[in-house]
Order: sequence, then C-alpha cells, then structure tokens
Amino acid sequence: MEKSIREAFDLKPASLKSLPTLSLAYVGDAVYELIVRTVLIERSGGKNGALHRKAISYVSARSQALMAEYLKPFLTEEEEAVFRRGKNAKPEHGAKNADEREYHLATGLEALIGYLYLDSRKERAIELIKMGFEHAGD
Repeated sequence: MEKSIREAFDLKPASLKSLPTLSLAYVGDAVYELIVRTVLIERSGGKNGALHRKAISYVSARSQALMAEYLKPFLTEEEEAVFRRGKNAKPEHGAKNADEREYHLATGLEALIGYLYLDSRKERAIELIKMGFEHAGD
C-alpha cells in the first residue's frame, strides 16, 4: 500500500498471512481494476461508455482466469502460495458470467494482486498485469 495512505490514516501494516484470503482478493479486485482503467484512459481516452465496455473485457473472471493461467510459471514460490490460497478460497457467491474454475482462478489472481499491493510491492503487481496484457496482445 502507498506509504502516504498508511501515514494519512495512521495505519499499521497488516499481517498479510493472517488476513482472510477473500479480503486480499477484495483489495486486489480494486487495484486490478484501477490499473486497467488507468491503462485504458491513458492509451485511448474515449467516452465513459466505451471505456467501461473495454474495461469489462479485462476485468471479467474469464479474462482474469486466462491471465492467471499464463502468469503461473512466472510466480515466485511465495506468490504461488498466495495465488493458491485465493484459488482455493470458498467465496460466499459464485460468478455471474463464468464457470466455477474460471471464478476460482480469477479470485486467486485478485488475492495475489491484493497481497502484493498491501505488501508495498505495487511494482510487482503492475509487472505481472503488464505481462498478462502483453500475452493477450494488448
């Protein structure tokens, strides 16, 4: 997490290993979407409706699952363990537009991104997402 956020709100770094995995995914979902939106607005601008439709193509469980599968060989042991925790988590609800396997892979990716962000390793999260984008041809 940005040091300035911790300072502004007088937050102490959380023990990431003790945080619920779905909490990591909750943060990772927001971080992932913020990165996607930033890339889209910087690359193409456009109207909000078009940006939203394009963003959905990146943030869907299906897209995230494909990215997760591609990135797995590039993860460190620590990252793989966090990803696996997220993938194996039992969410309260299922995906609307994806099968169960895709949903679990996407949750694993989101948990990993959340973990990296909260561990002040935003650059690594960005590096992984960029690799996924490049693999997808974007």
